[in-house]
Amino acid sequence: TMPFSVYLQQVDPDLAGLLSAVADASVKLSDAVRNAPLRNLTGAMDTTNVQGEIVQKLDDYSNQVLMDYCKASVACAGYLSEENEGVTTMNETGSLVIAVDPLDGSSNIDIAAPIGTIFAIWKRKSVAGPILESDFLQKGDECIAAGYVLYGSATMLMLSVGKGVQLFALNSSTATYMSVNSNVQLPSIGKIYSMNQGNLSKFEQAAKRFVAHCTETDKDTSRPYSIRYIGSMVGDMYRTFLKGGVFLYPAYEGETKGKLRLLYECIPMSFLAEQAGGMGTNGKERILSLQPTGLHERCAIVIGSSALVDLYLSFSK
Repeated sequence: TMPFSVYLQQVDPDLAGLLSAVADASVKLSDAVRNAPLRNLTGAMDTTNVQGEIVQKLDDYSNQVLMDYCKASVACAGYLSEENEGVTTMNETGSLVIAVDPLDGSSNIDIAAPIGTIFAIWKRKSVAGPILESDFLQKGDECIAAGYVLYGSATMLMLSVGKGVQLFALNSSTATYMSVNSNVQLPSIGKIYSMNQGNLSKFEQAAKRFVAHCTETDKDTSRPYSIRYIGSMVGDMYRTFLKGGVFLYPAYEGETKGKLRLLYECIPMSFLAEQAGGMGTNGKERILSLQPTGLHERCAIVIGSSALVDLYLSFSK
């Protein structure tokens, strides 16, 4: 098994520096997640974030840790987070920008269910000086790296720099990541669908048709499929990468945007999915081909095994 530090020697030095910073931050966050009940890091703060969501103590802590580590990486010019309203200039001469969801699935903190950190990295468009919003409003196709860290029964780092998907596991005794799979392949078919089915009556018609298909009995296709829904994208997607299937958060009927955020949830996960042979769509278009128009723009998402995403798209027509 290859240490993460050795893997990074194959990566562009600027990008390697920033990825190393994110990995180091995640080691600290993994420890905080494991010990949150003992460090007064469970429960909510008295504030809401730019999304109007109540900020959990661990959300705020995670954001601060990631900001500190990214700022220490000289290549990092700009930082965008679910927890911050605008963009933050880190190093005016840096060449890269990073968009993060510091702690995805924060409603799962108090019940010790899987949570995680999601990130996407682009080359900045501006040359130097303070970072601009336009440096972040880039398509997923222009992304140069994306990944997430899962804080579950193990701490796992899933990463792509555009040459397939690598999976690393954290050795908690040495606080270092080690490679466990150098070529993650998302199964092209699957028997699991993952969604908040309590909202099905509100979702677009394609979602209703898709769920009707998934819950039909048909021995030839091993239906009905199983439903699994952890409620944190990192947890549900980790299972999808390993077991196949599809994760859905469609748009509500008559709307187009959905709930999850484009820049630091949907784009990084879709980048990983495509690099592993899967697909990510908003129900109409490839997520990586969408042009972002706002820092915290929301997006519908259907992502996972190509056969199941194709099936959903056939119900959208």
